[in-house]
Amino acid sequence: MTYDHIHDHQMLSTEARAEDNATLFGFWMYLMNDFVFFASLFAVYLVLRGNVFGSVGSDMFNMPLVLAESIALLTSSVTYGLALLAARREDTSAVLRRLCVTFVLGAAFLSMELVEFGRLIAAGHGPSASAFLSAYFTLIGAHGLHIAAGLIWMAALMVVILRRGLTRFTLRKLMLLGLFWHFLDLIWIFIFAIVYLTGII
Repeated sequence: MTYDHIHDHQMLSTEARAEDNATLFGFWMYLMNDFVFFASLFAVYLVLRGNVFGSVGSDMFNMPLVLAESIALLTSSVTYGLALLAARREDTSAVLRRLCVTFVLGAAFLSMELVEFGRLIAAGHGPSASAFLSAYFTLIGAHGLHIAAGLIWMAALMVVILRRGLTRFTLRKLMLLGLFWHFLDLIWIFIFAIVYLTGII
């Protein structure tokens, strides 16, 4: 390999690292904006949670279902972390298997959330019943929409990895999706503590 080839390779690596760093920085900025968005929804919820009509808390929430949702989502964060570890070993099949498990857990979480929404609406606790319920559905629904977007992203990424393997492009996307998925888990922990636990105390 000549000096020019080495120099070109080093320049390519430097440009690639700069591109990756710029992408990562931009994604962190997006997550910070999303955090502010959720913080605003939490603030609205806390202001309006006393503006209710009818029963609230333990009479309204199905805590076993909420607990099952939480276990599914938090477990999906673990399986995604295992997928990232497999990616570092360049084990494509293990990455795909663990992403599939993560996807199933995320889909199970979203399905249970929709079941809970349907149960609340059927019982007369729809978003139009009170300001509290409007804030509740907005907060939980916004998180659910983010989960749905994450699942679509995950499915598309699995298809790309299946076709192209673990390239620099797919590894970068895998890392960014991991940040997004763990961020949604963090938001759910806040939701569980602020919305559900305080609702039954």
